[in-house]
Amino acid sequence: MKIQLSIFALVCTLAACVPAKKYNELLEREKICSEELSKYKASSIENEGKAKDLQVTVDQLRKDVIKLKKDTLDLGSNLRFLQSQYDLVVAQNEAYEQKLDQMRMKGAKESATYQADIDAKNQELQRKEDALKVLENELIAKEKLLIEREERLTELEEMIKRKDDAMKQLKTRVSSALKGFENKGLTVVEKNGKIYVSLEAKLLFASGSTVVEPEGKKALVDLSKVLENEKDLEIIVEGHTDTDKLVSSSHPKNNWELSVLRSTAVVEIMIANSKMNPAQLMASGRSEFHPVDAKDKAKNRRIEVIISPNLNELYQILEGK
Repeated sequence: MKIQLSIFALVCTLAACVPAKKYNELLEREKICSEELSKYKASSIENEGKAKDLQVTVDQLRKDVIKLKKDTLDLGSNLRFLQSQYDLVVAQNEAYEQKLDQMRMKGAKESATYQADIDAKNQELQRKEDALKVLENELIAKEKLLIEREERLTELEEMIKRKDDAMKQLKTRVSSALKGFENKGLTVVEKNGKIYVSLEAKLLFASGSTVVEPEGKKALVDLSKVLENEKDLEIIVEGHTDTDKLVSSSHPKNNWELSVLRSTAVVEIMIANSKMNPAQLMASGRSEFHPVDAKDKAKNRRIEVIISPNLNELYQILEGK
């Protein structure tokens, strides 16, 4: 009975702070955010691993091409040497045959000696012809493999260049669309083949709030309109806070929850105000653990929209599909 009264008192206390419906909604929302964060963190780690594997494969292909070129040069040198030896033996054989004709007039004994020499030379000539044929076949196979590797490497490099060029063009379009917010806490940079759109919290949220302000919403809508027709992208929205501790009995209860709820609020606005595919988006929170400026807390309180190219097509080429 005392336990039931304590629970009842606790519920009453919570109800005084937050309406029951709002509290339940926040709990459900936190659960969904946590599940999505786990899923998208796994996806992000997997994609980073894929990108590293891709670079390792490209580097290995370059090394293979260099080795194949060296093998081809060596085989070509051996082929030319055997060809010269072959030509020398042919010339010697012809000389012996001419001399044999002359010796036939001088006696059968000398003819037999020269015939034995000719037979030995013919056998040597056959061995050299066989070795030459083996080398020619090996050279053909190496050249074919070299062509295939070079074509594959060229295709990969061209595709990577196309993706890099596309990301540069997209960065230009994003910068142009958000130009009016440049001096309001918004920056657009490109690094490591990705586009980073950073929006300081002062542009998006009031202190401690997870509700996007009108000015910030306009920037997010403009960004969404640029991205809505880009179907070959993966977009991560990361929430970041400063190191000031947030302790509250209601939601958000701490910096982790604040960063996740803010990134989720941004994703919802982007989806609601564009034709973006929700499957391309991921909302995540980094709390206070990825600062960009140790001396300026305001810069650490931010939302980062990280735009990455989809690398699935590159992996299909690597797998020969």
